[in-house]
Amino acid sequence: MGAPIAVLSINDINTYYGSIHALRGISLEVRQGEIVALIGGNGAGQSTTLNSISGLVRPRSGKILLNGEDLSRFQAHEIMAKGVVQVPEGRRIFARLTVNENLKMGAFVVSDKAAVAERTEQAFEMFPRLKQRQNQVAGTLSGGEQQMLAMSRALMSDPKVLLMDEPSMGLAPVLVDQIFDTIRQLHERGTTILLVEQNARKALEIADRGYVIETGQIVLADRAENLRDNEMVQKAYLGID
Repeated sequence: MGAPIAVLSINDINTYYGSIHALRGISLEVRQGEIVALIGGNGAGQSTTLNSISGLVRPRSGKILLNGEDLSRFQAHEIMAKGVVQVPEGRRIFARLTVNENLKMGAFVVSDKAAVAERTEQAFEMFPRLKQRQNQVAGTLSGGEQQMLAMSRALMSDPKVLLMDEPSMGLAPVLVDQIFDTIRQLHERGTTILLVEQNARKALEIADRGYVIETGQIVLADRAENLRDNEMVQKAYLGID
């Protein structure tokens, strides 16, 4: 059998914020069923990469392909409908809506009511606490519960690629472990994931492959286990001298 095909391909994209050249010729790919980790320091360009893929910011040049289709001519909501769904940094749930209503918002592109009901039940199986809180206003949930809800909301549309931006940010260690266990379960189900995560150790433990980004450029790309053993990665991101 050959290598899995690339579901998502980013080819030499350059993204600017005004005159600031935020991404400088970024190229990477995510293959079917993989977790790919994108690691780097604060401000290195990880979130800009995800936002460029999602259509929230527009690269000035380069191509972003989903199963070979160029996404550059589509708006963010159209890219989401095509199957690229982001779990944003800071969760960004709909604070005034209930848990159930948030999940329904995640399924707004799904016309099959049976599929929506089935995916809601899958969310509750994955996160039983959400089932207990299903009629609760989302803004009153704990940070960990809001992260569970943000992940579940993204999965409601059965995405082809799940973009995750700092899922462990601000969470207690026990909740960090639970979130990463869930990402591992999604991987086992075959979900394709591009993961941005400051906790590089955790990210490289569950990823198949990884890229290291510095000042808007990819400086390393390898299998995750090789990046864990890389001296530069150990010193810069894993706290190993």
